[in-house]
Amino acid sequence: MNPTKNGYFGQFGGRFVPETLVKALDELTAVYTRELKNKAFNSKLAYYHKHFIGRTTPLYYAENLTKHLKGPKIYLKREDVCHTGSHKINNTIGQVLLAKEIGKTRIIAETGAGQHGVATATAAALFSMKCEVYMGEEDVARQAMNVERMKLLGATVVPVKSGTKTLKDAINEAMRDWVTNVENTFYVIGSVIGPHPYPLMVRTFQSIIGKEAKKQIMQAEGKLPDYLVACVGGGSNSMGLFAPFYNDKKVKMVGVEAGGLGVNTNKHSASITGGSVGILHGTKTYLLQDKYGQVLPTHSISAGLDYPGVGPEHSFYNDSKRAEYKAVNDKEALNAFHLLSEIEGIIPALEPAHAIAYLIKNARAFKKNDVIVVCLSGRGDKDLDIVNNQL
Repeated sequence: MNPTKNGYFGQFGGRFVPETLVKALDELTAVYTRELKNKAFNSKLAYYHKHFIGRTTPLYYAENLTKHLKGPKIYLKREDVCHTGSHKINNTIGQVLLAKEIGKTRIIAETGAGQHGVATATAAALFSMKCEVYMGEEDVARQAMNVERMKLLGATVVPVKSGTKTLKDAINEAMRDWVTNVENTFYVIGSVIGPHPYPLMVRTFQSIIGKEAKKQIMQAEGKLPDYLVACVGGGSNSMGLFAPFYNDKKVKMVGVEAGGLGVNTNKHSASITGGSVGILHGTKTYLLQDKYGQVLPTHSISAGLDYPGVGPEHSFYNDSKRAEYKAVNDKEALNAFHLLSEIEGIIPALEPAHAIAYLIKNARAFKKNDVIVVCLSGRGDKDLDIVNNQL
């Protein structure tokens, strides 16, 4: 699915920004469109994929989890083994390369769990650019290890003390910075959110996940998977897996949102499952809002899913029934975190633990001969303090 010229996926997407940013977004759209057709740019990107990020990442048959659930055959797309520990580096390398093409000298980013911040700081260090990362004060506290990693990489971490002090507020501050310093600054957005062309651009850079998985599952099983399952906050890892399978109508897709303390409470981050259509951070999409359109506070045990909106392409997938979106709660995600660690020897981040939790919860709903590919979007080192605090 490609968006319209104005960046709409059906009714979702678009560009709702101050006039100051229109020129920068037009410039970015032009450069992104041009470079995507440029053999030299693509060769450079492929070089860093292989020699810096460590791609191709494995598609691992989770035999123990499969046996434990007594159900479908489960494969894990191992984005946790990427350099920096998650899929986020796929996108930041691409965007910072574009920033250099445009001639920008300063990189800014937002981060929740810190993985996008670390990946942006890494790309900025690699290409010798200044970097500032905005991070909610609450996330600074619960993701202290990633804060130290960003500083080691030469980035300045700016704690955001306004609002809920989480990802939403970090994005607000990053956007304010960008409006003020648009001439020399490139904003590296970490998910398939924001104004056009960001949702399309981030999806393009993350589609390497699904492209690899498609080839790998054909080699392993001789057929396409029956299901794709991935966690959804803003939704970059899931869209990276889903998009290359969009036209394969027999492949079902399930996005798993953060149900927090329950979608029937006001302590969750399930924007599609529990939200409604509105405008957030420059795009029209599903979000958590009150009857006056004010953005509601969110909650998730996972900092990376603690966001009140979702990428507009996910909203389109939902309304067109191309994918379905379900929520699992904090407790279920925590149990999945422990289970995968103990029976597969893989410590997942709390974000993809939500996807594993969905499988555990719904194992009996699948056929025994179903083949499922799950995006294991990141590793769980960063979450050990959070998990230990739950004990």
